Amino acid sequence: MGLDATGTGTGTGPVTVRRGVPAGAERRAAELYWEAFGRKLGPALNPPDKAVPFITVHLNADRAVCALLDGQLVGLAGYQLGGRALTGGSASAVLRTYGHLRGLHRLVLLALFERRPAPGQLVMDGIAVDPDIRGRGVGSLLIEEVAAVAAEQDCRDIRLDVIDTNPRARALYERRGFTAVRTEHTPYLRGLLGFGAVTTMHRPVEADGPRGLCTP
Repeated sequence: MGLDATGTGTGTGPVTVRRGVPAGAERRAAELYWEAFGRKLGPALNPPDKAVPFITVHLNADRAVCALLDGQLVGLAGYQLGGRALTGGSASAVLRTYGHLRGLHRLVLLALFERRPAPGQLVMDGIAVDPDIRGRGVGSLLIEEVAAVAAEQDCRDIRLDVIDTNPRARALYERRGFTAVRTEHTPYLRGLLGFGAVTTMHRPVEADGPRGLCTP
């Protein structure tokens, strides 16, 4: 079920937030996701002409909230719930796409990004917003819609991980009620993945009732 929220935009109408990637916008969603996280995921999924189609094909459209401006997808936030996240793709799919030898190396790198939710927890899988409308509140709209999903699914908190090279994202999360709970320093990954620390942040959720996927 999609719930709409509005915010200011520069098009002919407001920014509308809806649940799920609209049919036909999967490629655009993958492009936005890659634009936001390609630097982080590049060592595992490069080159872009393979990465974007791979993400497109294995996208779980119902694990996102999306921002639309004049009917065009301009932002999205993914989340992991009930064992499924926005981006998917099995080990065999990676091997088919990248080849067996290169694929094995990529699987090892992808495993470094694996984040499993604890019981009663929704994991947010980052925010991607079109550069042309950044700084206009779209990220906040997406976060609050993810929070609404978490409440309806009876989750007790939302968890996300932010890398040390993205202070702007961390500042946004802090403004929207997230608190850092721990930082894992990984200097040995800086040369390979471009970041040397990951901070885990939590935000509590006021649940609507015990009927959702977060309920044990």
